[in-house]
Amino acid sequence: MRHWLPRVVAPTGRMTTNSPTTMKEKLELKAALFDLDGVVFDTEPQYTVFWGSQCRLYHPEEPGLEQKIKGQTLDQIFDKHWNGTLVSEREAVTERLNSFEAQMTFDYVAGFEQFVSDLRAHGMKTAVVTSSNLIKMESVYRQRPEFKTLFDRILTSEDFTYSKPHPDCYLKAAGAFGLKPEQCIVFEDSVNGLKAGMAAEMTVVGLLTTNTKETVEQLSHYQTADYTNMNYQKLYTIWQDI
Repeated sequence: MRHWLPRVVAPTGRMTTNSPTTMKEKLELKAALFDLDGVVFDTEPQYTVFWGSQCRLYHPEEPGLEQKIKGQTLDQIFDKHWNGTLVSEREAVTERLNSFEAQMTFDYVAGFEQFVSDLRAHGMKTAVVTSSNLIKMESVYRQRPEFKTLFDRILTSEDFTYSKPHPDCYLKAAGAFGLKPEQCIVFEDSVNGLKAGMAAEMTVVGLLTTNTKETVEQLSHYQTADYTNMNYQKLYTIWQDI
């Protein structure tokens, strides 16, 4: 397992370390592991609308709560914010969420399809590693029938024992491909997701679709707004330089 050294993030988003060598020894970059919302699909603004309505309804005493729960699973949100007398409201919120997700639009983050196609053309494995459940994924498949062809594996909340920020989900994704963590690169946008990728000791690329650059910089090795300037060769260079 690697031990992370102090990082200095350059203005370009590149990361440097005080390691005597930056070359990976006897290893190859083999897999790209993607979170879903805010990473594959630009859906975070829609979730902000939904959770904003629910938080104002149930937690008017905590303005902006919808921003604080970004990246958390439904169970995590319920355990912390819909407990006590609000437990009885969980079913109603879940039904509203399912109905909302069934009507959502799933637009890819700019450049994503081309980027993934280039990775696969170079022999890399690709996987979705999401806290979303199977009900949500059925909505994705209906609207985006090509979605499954972009990935070798799709792992959902039903596949994990522990939720992000625990590294369980990313370690299981690596294991599904028979790979070491060092051979995988993670794409994440949420604080919990970024922490999960770092805890798995993988190279982490932070998408700036959900949180500020200052926040993402602290929890990732490289940052990007989208995939329009990304390709396999650039990704390999990022991975090699970490």
